[in-house]
Amino acid sequence: MKEYKGANSFLSERQTVVTIGTFDGVHVGHRKIIERLVNSAHANNLDSVVLTFFPHPRMVLQKESGIQLINTIEERKRLLEETGIDHLVVHPFTQQFSRLTALEFVRDILVNKLKAKKIIIGYDHRFGRNRTADINDLRQFGKEFGFEVEEISQQDVEQVAVSSTKIRNALLEGRVERANLYLQHPFTLNGTIVKGRGIGKDLGFPTANLEIEEDYKLIPKNGVYVVSANIDGDRVFGMMNIGTNPTVGGKEKTIEANFFELDKDLYGKQLEIEMLVRIRDEKKFDSVDDLKIAMKQDRAFSLQYIKDNYA
Repeated sequence: MKEYKGANSFLSERQTVVTIGTFDGVHVGHRKIIERLVNSAHANNLDSVVLTFFPHPRMVLQKESGIQLINTIEERKRLLEETGIDHLVVHPFTQQFSRLTALEFVRDILVNKLKAKKIIIGYDHRFGRNRTADINDLRQFGKEFGFEVEEISQQDVEQVAVSSTKIRNALLEGRVERANLYLQHPFTLNGTIVKGRGIGKDLGFPTANLEIEEDYKLIPKNGVYVVSANIDGDRVFGMMNIGTNPTVGGKEKTIEANFFELDKDLYGKQLEIEMLVRIRDEKKFDSVDDLKIAMKQDRAFSLQYIKDNYA
């Protein structure tokens, strides 16, 4: 897969099949569209192109919405690369770009820059200034500029019954198993391991504190989760707490993972943590001893879950 920072830098000797979207999560519904894109490109001796945008349009046009995304842009790129597409164009979404008319977008971006011979798009896709144009307008442009339009029907979309919004809601409710089912891969958190307060170690459960740089990344509901990570080539399991650690007087929200059977210094390491299942809510216990008892129960639950699902 070749990656481009904007349509202006796109290079291909062949004409293309293009699909357009934000693709947050790269979920099962997205993959259905992209599979159709790749197959169509192969069948017609064309290159496959995914045109996506960053920042997310709502981050630019509705800043007050505070949208949280399933993927950081780097996570999205990695997931899209797995789909087998030829080209990924990440176009900067700006106020100026949002003011392009439908004609300007189709003529200047899709046709002149991306060499579109065919465009595959959802039945409800809207584009152009104020999102006023729809698939019927795109078909008219197709006649004018010589490209074909293939529609992902409402029936096809609704058969999948998945949306990025459903996945975000599932994560915000702590239902990571449901989210992972929609995604067809584990939801992940990527960041740097930083020094914490050292309380986990004092309790007998040393933790790796994950710091996530991207403030738009969605963090699931506070609580305790079973997790895994690839550390120096080995898959390691553990449990992770998202929250403020109220029993020990915590105020700031932290993400702390206790990896089982791991004796390594992780400070400064970049880590991708897969979230597998939620164990319980975070709560304030009456004493530190009660917290330790709960953490031992969390560990026992985690080890049983891992044995049942990954042994």
